[in-house]
Amino acid sequence: MNMFKKTFTFIILTSVAACGSQQLITSNFNKPIGSELDEGRFGNPTMNNMLIHSGQKSATFDLAQRFDSEVIPTVNFAFNSAKLDGAAQATLQQQATWIRQFPEVRFRVYGHTDLVGGNRFNKRLGLRRAQSVVNFFISQGIGRDRLEAVASFGEEQPIVFTQTEERQNRRTVTQVSGFVEKNRQVLNGKYGEIIAREYIKSAEPVTESAGAAAATALNAIAGG
Repeated sequence: MNMFKKTFTFIILTSVAACGSQQLITSNFNKPIGSELDEGRFGNPTMNNMLIHSGQKSATFDLAQRFDSEVIPTVNFAFNSAKLDGAAQATLQQQATWIRQFPEVRFRVYGHTDLVGGNRFNKRLGLRRAQSVVNFFISQGIGRDRLEAVASFGEEQPIVFTQTEERQNRRTVTQVSGFVEKNRQVLNGKYGEIIAREYIKSAEPVTESAGAAAATALNAIAGG
């Protein structure tokens, strides 16, 4: 009798597990591609589905990786300040040079703070920092329409979790966010050309005049 109960219980548990697994498989199977990225906002699954099939999401990811590997995406700030110091401006100059090479690409700037102060105050401070970076980019000839959004996380995403002042937390982060919709290449779906273009350009031989100019610049630096 005990053996019968154990066997019967095992069959029931196995059936329940199988049903749950089948429901999970059926549920995932019926979802559109990209729906896993849904943030709870209407239309996001459809949008991600379109981006994946058109190749834009893949190209955006590739460009984001290049940006993070070729320039420093982060600048830091003094306590309770949104002013760009010399080090921040030098880093943003490098970012701006990279951004100008890709006129088809949009960027987003996120502002952060340390954990000192209230959340509402830090949200505003993070936004001011992001706006300072955007204004710097505009001063470097980058169109405001390419800076898709300015966002503030305030104190929500610290690098170092401490209630005291921490410079690493007081930062902005610049990220690739997508493509300019009105650009002809983007409308044609030629996202791969955007990436390949810069790789090809980087492989072009340096001309004699360019090499001479570079040598002159190096000599000038070495001389004083």
